[in-house]
Amino acid sequence: MTYSSDFVKVLRPALEQLSDHKRAVGAQAYMKDIAPFIGVATPERRAMVKRIAKGMKSPTSEELGVTARKLWKLEEREYQYCANDLIQIHWSVADRNFLADHVEDLIITKSWWDTVDGLGSVAISPLTDKYGCEKLIEKWNKSPNMWLNRAAIQHQRGRKYETDVELVLRYCDDHSDSKEFFIVKAIGWALRDIARINPRAVRDFLKSHPDLGRVAVREAERGLGRL
Repeated sequence: MTYSSDFVKVLRPALEQLSDHKRAVGAQAYMKDIAPFIGVATPERRAMVKRIAKGMKSPTSEELGVTARKLWKLEEREYQYCANDLIQIHWSVADRNFLADHVEDLIITKSWWDTVDGLGSVAISPLTDKYGCEKLIEKWNKSPNMWLNRAAIQHQRGRKYETDVELVLRYCDDHSDSKEFFIVKAIGWALRDIARINPRAVRDFLKSHPDLGRVAVREAERGLGRL
């Protein structure tokens, strides 16, 4: 048996035991019917994944990626969330090729804000902080796939004063004429984060982009309003 097979073998019945039909119906409706749900609360799911992971050896980078891919292929949405939970637990074993070898494919598969933003938090931000991966993020920024664009724009979320403000603002500028909600929202979140550390840069950006989508402007103004 492989690590991925062992993990999924233990995970599936454990997750199904936590199933709540009412919660599943509500989650599926909230997520616009993008996938069926088992109906498991986030704290319970994360605790369960942590228990299972602790009972197994630490995976290699490749084993972690393969396990995430295997979970991504399962139908119910919680399995993708479990993949992100597992990556969050073991992200430190991921090598410098993990984003290119595994995460890129996860971003463009079954794509929606929940999985893409989840990958941003558990893999993209920490691993680009650790390894750089500048060429890969630049590739994502220029991709015709909007979810890769979103991941690039948000790839430094949570860095605070370690944020490369000039780079993130360049990515925001590259997509500033987009009308796609998920891109405009990503720009807004990036600007909101930057507003906390460099409000002048955000004010200058807003002045130089008078046609920026209203959703982005509103998020940026929220960041500035908290100062």
